[in-house]
Amino acid sequence: MSFRVVRSSKFRHVYGQALKREQCYDNIRVSKSSWDSTFCAVNPKFLAIIVESAGGGAFIVLPHNKVGRIAADHPLVGGHKGPVLDIAWCPHNDNVIASGSEDCVVKVWQIPDGGLSRTLTEPVVDLVFHQRRVGLVLWHPSALNVLLTAGSDNQVVIWNVGTGEILVHIDSHPDIVYSACFNWDGSKLVTTCKDKKIRIYDPRTAELESEAMCHEGSKATRAIFLRHGLIFTTGFNRSSERQYSLRAPDALNEPIVMVELDTSNGVMFPLYDADTNMIYLCGKGDSVIRYFEVTPEPPFVHYINTFQTTEPQRGIGLMPKRGCDVTTCEVAKFYRMNNNGLCQVISMTVPRKSDLFQEDLYPDTLAEDAAITAEEWIDGKDADPITFSLKGGYVSSSVNKSLPAKKAGNILNKPRGDSSSSGATSSSAGGGNFASGNNNEASEGGPPAAVLSEKDLRTIQDEIRKLKAIIVKQENRIRALEAKEDARNKNGSDAAPASAGAVASDGKASESANDHASTSAGTSKDED
Repeated sequence: MSFRVVRSSKFRHVYGQALKREQCYDNIRVSKSSWDSTFCAVNPKFLAIIVESAGGGAFIVLPHNKVGRIAADHPLVGGHKGPVLDIAWCPHNDNVIASGSEDCVVKVWQIPDGGLSRTLTEPVVDLVFHQRRVGLVLWHPSALNVLLTAGSDNQVVIWNVGTGEILVHIDSHPDIVYSACFNWDGSKLVTTCKDKKIRIYDPRTAELESEAMCHEGSKATRAIFLRHGLIFTTGFNRSSERQYSLRAPDALNEPIVMVELDTSNGVMFPLYDADTNMIYLCGKGDSVIRYFEVTPEPPFVHYINTFQTTEPQRGIGLMPKRGCDVTTCEVAKFYRMNNNGLCQVISMTVPRKSDLFQEDLYPDTLAEDAAITAEEWIDGKDADPITFSLKGGYVSSSVNKSLPAKKAGNILNKPRGDSSSSGATSSSAGGGNFASGNNNEASEGGPPAAVLSEKDLRTIQDEIRKLKAIIVKQENRIRALEAKEDARNKNGSDAAPASAGAVASDGKASESANDHASTSAGTSKDED
């Protein structure tokens, strides 16, 4: 007698439910770029989607309560000169978003609470280094204001966004970087490249620790670090069949699991939930979302179920666990962009009879606060991300936070209440160009104060004095020119009557001469 033992799992019955159309977002012109990106980024406050835009690149930012049909003239974030390729919300500040574009520039924006009232064109900071288009932006999981960017120039750069400085430059990739991911505490970095290899780096020293062949296919591959240190990859084999693999960092050449899925040609994006250890595979152009659970026992990656829709997806975003509804046992929330302009909201739930908080479904999740500063991280300190319990719900922090920077003030302070913070004017070091503010409505609390040294103040005062002297000089010059013009006009008016009198006297003289001539002629006739 044989029997099959059913694997015990809390997430064996996870199922997806699409919300009604009036609870979704409609009339969104999703970008038609061929770049392999999710085109979407979500956090508990906003939904950001890369859209089609004439005259440059743009993306739309919507508060979650603005559902329904979106107006065609809705304000955009549109400061790029080329199409936007990737966007990412800062995990430690729900109002800050980074964007990379074909114009080779990375821009960091600050979105006011409540959304945009008019189109935003002035970023908080421009990060200028890459020589070709920037297709990847990624925030550090635990260090404040640390941003990774990768471009088609094969360069990977790690920035301190608060001061605009380049912290690390990795230039050992021979071809385009497809994806990058930090591990749980941000001490390791995994990348995939067009040369079909997967690499692990020390992100502080740019030292290459190991590399191996990832997938044999020539199409784009993706790799992510799991919470306990393993690496999950997606790609294609030589027959262009899609596959996924699970690997250990110290044995990249020997996959623990390598499984073929199907023969579709869309790139698969692995979206990872570290709390439940679940992986959602979403392919570009697919109409399905497959989800798996990673466990210590074979076969290690367990297939759970598939969510099926009728429309193919063009982009997708995963809400952080802070934005999920714990009262309905929601463990994941997706935002799918369809080709018809609809952004569909999909809720993944675990059915439970009790209405109480389910602690087994919701372990402590990632908090909004950063564990360490950028300076501490680059100096060698590692720290796990700060976590907190969702029991009782999540309330966004409204306390104004600042990063004590040595060279420049932190321009990514959190806004107070519903106000929007504008960027502080500061000098750029290593490629960062800071803007004096954005073109949105001014905040009630005012912009964060700039940190200036006495030397900078003296320089500014000298420049103001020079400008005042130039203005006075130009005013005197204008007065002199006006006086000359008045004198010229006066002289011209005096000369006009005299010339008129001369003309009149000449006319009288000619008339008298004519009369004398006619008289003489008449006299001569009489004599004859």
